Amino acid sequence: MIEDAGRFDGATLIWPDRPSFHEDGPFELVEQEVLGERMTVFRHRPENMKALVEAAALFGERDAFVFEDERVSFAGYHRQVASMARALAERHGIRKGDRVALLGSNSLGWVVAFSAVTSLGAVVVALNGWWVASEIHYGIELTRPKLVLADRRRLSRVPDLTGEGVVVRELESEVADSIRDASVEPLPDVSVAEDDPAVILFTSGTTGRPKGAVNSHRNLMVLACCTAQAAGDAAAVTPPPANEPCSLYLLPLFHVSGLHGGLIHTLLLGWKSVWITGRFDERRVYELTARERVTTWSVVPAQLFRLLEHPAFSGFELSSLVSVGGGGSAWPPSLSESVKSRLPVAGAAMSFGFGQTESSGMGTANNGAPLIACPESAGRPRPTAEVQIRNEHDDPCSQGEEGEICIRGPAVFLGYWDDPEATDAVMSPGRWLHTGDIGTLRDGLLHVAGRRGDLIIRGGENIYPAEIEARLLAHPNVLEVAVFGVEDRVLGQEVKAVVRLEEDVSLDEPALREWLAKELAAFKIPAYFEMATQPLPRNATGKILKHVLKEGSESIFESE
Repeated sequence: MIEDAGRFDGATLIWPDRPSFHEDGPFELVEQEVLGERMTVFRHRPENMKALVEAAALFGERDAFVFEDERVSFAGYHRQVASMARALAERHGIRKGDRVALLGSNSLGWVVAFSAVTSLGAVVVALNGWWVASEIHYGIELTRPKLVLADRRRLSRVPDLTGEGVVVRELESEVADSIRDASVEPLPDVSVAEDDPAVILFTSGTTGRPKGAVNSHRNLMVLACCTAQAAGDAAAVTPPPANEPCSLYLLPLFHVSGLHGGLIHTLLLGWKSVWITGRFDERRVYELTARERVTTWSVVPAQLFRLLEHPAFSGFELSSLVSVGGGGSAWPPSLSESVKSRLPVAGAAMSFGFGQTESSGMGTANNGAPLIACPESAGRPRPTAEVQIRNEHDDPCSQGEEGEICIRGPAVFLGYWDDPEATDAVMSPGRWLHTGDIGTLRDGLLHVAGRRGDLIIRGGENIYPAEIEARLLAHPNVLEVAVFGVEDRVLGQEVKAVVRLEEDVSLDEPALREWLAKELAAFKIPAYFEMATQPLPRNATGKILKHVLKEGSESIFESE
């Protein structure tokens, strides 16, 4: 087993048993009851968003958030949140348990509104800012919010809700009016329990109707506490970086990575965060990185590929970068090698992991020694998380045996909004979450094969698209790829690959098949190739919409 990779007791992989300078300190791990089950938790943690906002105010006038040319300090953020919370309560009668929908791109107004709503004990409905009108209507119908705050760009997409008792307001105006006379005032005195609902986040919707995953206040805090512990561990053994920690986020706030791994993380650690607003633009990322002395990029693989390969990359001062990271699962080997080549300092501190909305972004992380020894894995469990592989009978698999990845811990969500059947389908006794992903545990590390629903069965052989996609992406001339199964009369399914090449590159199907054949068995090599000339359709978190490619249906997402 790789040192520090984790402890495997024959069925469950948990955080490694090792001394930590945090023992009996702020990040001590203890066992407590969570929703009727004994679980490992951090002894000291913010119990709700109100407590987190109040704690963040102690960082004073240091920069907290930078949205392009708009910035606010931690103390200023606290003042704005308190003012907004009072206004929501007084103008709109928002009380504990009410739902308030937010629809917008990343902005300071979104952050203030989210924090104010949750500090009142109300529940944020984080509508996907890329949705078109029909999807927005679906999200509102499902959750029935009392108030909808939509930014100017998206206000016209909100359906007429006059007869449904739902108030719709423009986000920017509502926030501006609320904070115009922001002063040092306490947050409203509301009692909010850790396991009260805080936010409804929508699943990716890459295959069908999104479901509303309900995250509690406890859920919001876990990933940030893990990051804080990791930062403390690193600080104990390595000298501090030349620049103050500063993360640049390219992920939307209405997604688990942007919210849990960005906003909450920033508030808990007291680090400055820089946010891209509007359409993704490589040059703007470089400019903000240089201007704000950004130390970390938080990205998805597709964004990082573009940042590293853009012609303007070498024209900017990026020496402040000391790490890059993201979620989802293991990064393609070609991406990791590119990071090490183009950003050698950051390449030594890469971190990526496995998690999903239903686990509040929690699961595993690959960094440090495990990343060097096994870069193709999704890493070891994060603190407080337990990982099992289970078979079709819901029994734990032995080490090396393939099955469904299951996660347990305080970060597992409360359930799907107004959908108990869907909740029961993914939750086993003991609050074990079935992720729908297939993988194995080997040498203390998680290896993800792919989504159960993506599995291709060709003539009785199981084929995981992720394996083929990783090999194709390793080709120096391949920019994007999506692999999926198509019906075949004889074999049941055949393999198809949609590939987008670099501009002005000529690469035919025989050459791609030859490239694949060097590493993959013949039955895994696609029978069909489609060469794309435009970027492949993706959702707000960078996931390729395979159903759009496979079925020829339209994307449900706006361009920004």
